Amino acid sequence: MHDFTYLEPTTAQEACQLLRECGEDSRIISGGTALLLGMRQRMLSPTHLISLGKIDDLSNIEFEPGVGLSIGARARHADIASSAVIQEHFPMLADMARQVANPQVRNAGTLGGNLCYGDPATDPPGCLMALGAQLVIAGPEGERLLPIEDFLVDYFQTALGPDEILTHVLVPALPDDAIGSYTRFLRTAAEHRPLVNVALLARVENGTHCKEIRMALGASTPTAVRLTPAEQLLAGQTLTLALAAEAANIAVQHINPISDSRGSADYRADMARVVIRRALINLFGLTAQ
Repeated sequence: MHDFTYLEPTTAQEACQLLRECGEDSRIISGGTALLLGMRQRMLSPTHLISLGKIDDLSNIEFEPGVGLSIGARARHADIASSAVIQEHFPMLADMARQVANPQVRNAGTLGGNLCYGDPATDPPGCLMALGAQLVIAGPEGERLLPIEDFLVDYFQTALGPDEILTHVLVPALPDDAIGSYTRFLRTAAEHRPLVNVALLARVENGTHCKEIRMALGASTPTAVRLTPAEQLLAGQTLTLALAAEAANIAVQHINPISDSRGSADYRADMARVVIRRALINLFGLTAQ
């Protein structure tokens, strides 16, 4: 590693001001699981590291009934997985967090760092997208609010400005008739990064009647994406095995899967079709044939 200056602001506005003053060779550090790896590999050589460690409110997890959940950007994946309030009110989010990477990453990596890194092959973005999350972004002049769909721009790219930081993730309260699930597919049991993941959040009645549904696919496209055509197909319908299969087929027709050393675009599309179908079957308690 090259030498760098380590700075510890105590407010979000101070952190943003330091980013502006220190220029493009400065980096924010929180958990550091991705940043430090990049520095060790000489892929990054920042002149300044600006730590969020002394901005206390960025690690808070708070829930207000009827309003929703606020998760500080410094909350670790392990904190989200073990949070009693998240387990009670957003169980699919807790389930997702306990599957992120491996224990070392979950106990050091933060939700904000994960989202700002923009890695497509990760778990939180799709789950948060299905939950309708919005992100609070602070800059030198104040705050702005972005839906997560608008925050994720492209492969390893986000809408974060050069002097902005992500401070909180907001998840709206769920209706009483909502059910949800998070499903991931790994090529082998030894892998920690999903090849495909699917998050579902549905409002149901009588067990299998879908009043409305939000579906998000991640890890196989440049960013997590909503599966809007499949959502429209399922809304107002009673789920059957045939309808689940049709929804999976329609969903895959409208995605742009990536191709890399872990799998071709065609392979990812095939696996996405399988995972979407299985996730729908499991969520609505259907019996697979």
